[in-house]
Amino acid sequence: MTNESPAPVLPPLTDLPIATANDGFYGGFSKQVTIPSKIIVSMLIAWAIFFPAQASETLAAANETIIRQFAGWYVYLVAFLMLVVALIAVVPQSGSLRLGAPGEQPEFSRFSWFSMLFGAGIGIGMLTYSTGEPLAHFQNNPDIIRGMVDPVSAETVRSAYTYTFLHWGFAAWATYALVGLAIGYVSYRRGLPLTIRSSLVPLFGERMSGLSGHVVDIVAVVATILGVAVTLSFGVEQFVAGLDRLGLGGWTLNDAGTASAPAIIIAVVLLVGASTLSALSGVGKGIKWLSNINMVLSFVLLAIFLLFGSGLFGLELLARGVFDYLVSLPEISLTWFTPDGTAEGAALAQWQLDWSVFYWAWWIAFAPFVGMFIARVSRGRTLREYVFGVVLVPSLMCFIWMALAGGTAIDLELSGVAGGQILDATISDQLYATLALLSSDGVALVLSGLVVILLMTYLITSADSAILIVNTINGAGSDEGERRHHIVFWGSAIGLVVASMLIVGGINAIQTTMIIGALPFSFVVLLMAISSAKAVIYDIRRKRHGVETHCENILAERSPAA
Repeated sequence: MTNESPAPVLPPLTDLPIATANDGFYGGFSKQVTIPSKIIVSMLIAWAIFFPAQASETLAAANETIIRQFAGWYVYLVAFLMLVVALIAVVPQSGSLRLGAPGEQPEFSRFSWFSMLFGAGIGIGMLTYSTGEPLAHFQNNPDIIRGMVDPVSAETVRSAYTYTFLHWGFAAWATYALVGLAIGYVSYRRGLPLTIRSSLVPLFGERMSGLSGHVVDIVAVVATILGVAVTLSFGVEQFVAGLDRLGLGGWTLNDAGTASAPAIIIAVVLLVGASTLSALSGVGKGIKWLSNINMVLSFVLLAIFLLFGSGLFGLELLARGVFDYLVSLPEISLTWFTPDGTAEGAALAQWQLDWSVFYWAWWIAFAPFVGMFIARVSRGRTLREYVFGVVLVPSLMCFIWMALAGGTAIDLELSGVAGGQILDATISDQLYATLALLSSDGVALVLSGLVVILLMTYLITSADSAILIVNTINGAGSDEGERRHHIVFWGSAIGLVVASMLIVGGINAIQTTMIIGALPFSFVVLLMAISSAKAVIYDIRRKRHGVETHCENILAERSPAA
């Protein structure tokens, strides 16, 4: 009788059964995920619509307590996510692993892949913040608060772009890359369902089939709805501001210069209704067609700033800003401002809550949607190519947009041409104000119309993609079957969240709601990072010992090992 030594590492789990209804209204869906998700979102909508005063007061109180308590958590979590994806990419053994079987080739060319990455998470935010963010930090940022530079001065431009690039650079895209990698790695190498819970299987094994997995997917659905709602709320505000620029004023804006309640309702019905129809038509028709329009119009607008705006000044800002950002990245990524009893300390802490903490929560809430989309289009790529492509290329595109559009706005203010017209405009109107100063009234009207059309297509593609992703999560990773009634529900839910929160308390209310809603999913993201690292490390060990790591040739034994 011989004594056989156990294998140094067991093969990975390649089967994760998730119970779904066989037929009926929820046929093909996990009732344990879909029904609680719908209840939570419906209760949030009802609260905002029927108890607006209480909702506004509660959100204000939450902004002063819960959010402030977890500011450091968001700061250090995002820094950790950047570190994890960087290590996975640069370590030779992990970077050579693929999102798929060894030797599997990518489904899309690099050009097509980069194009889809560009459209995945930039879109609406780029149009609102390409001028809005540099101008905001031009007026107030930590260096100004500390008294190191004066607001609205030439010396402030460098620090304004350091913080702008901080928010739209590696932090955002590393968060998306981590979630996409965690889902795609176990789905394409191990055949697990393409859903959020699968990413935690390397840590928790078959337990993710049950209650724990249901909770993870529910949290992901709610976070996705709130994250998309914030994105759409900015788009709706800017869409309405564009209608006012096109001569439809008088009812679109209120006395404060923000979107009026009737304008919000009409815009939401129009845009979310169109996105729901697009989602009903399927990915291959509506979403693909609109995405192509987005790309063309985006580059047309960018070319206008390069050729007719402050192109040279913007390119100088780009080069200098990227250098400053890279040099200061370790320090500013780990800086957490806390009130110290001084006016300066309180101002720094509030600035970080208003900007960095809001952004980190926004990216985390948006990550289930963007991460799953990125995972869908990245199969067959090595982890090194995946990380560098997902993090570096979109970040560079964000930097170019901010430098050219924002640089033109800042240059117009520094030169005295704008005379405060851009700085005094609301953030939703600053892009239109910049375009108006670049051209005659007739041309400005055409350019404003271009922005409105681009906003409309981005809003529609963001909403309909989110609806389909939510249905995929609810469908245990499958996007097949009859889902029309659920598409209509989630389209209506997104529209109602946006409209009710904008009317109750404007952008601030929906930001606060999203930051709180993203908090539970932030813990899931931390577990996803640990789970991904464990899966990669164990697969490296398996390769060393000749144990299969991908589902095509996996051993017959089933094990909950990583």
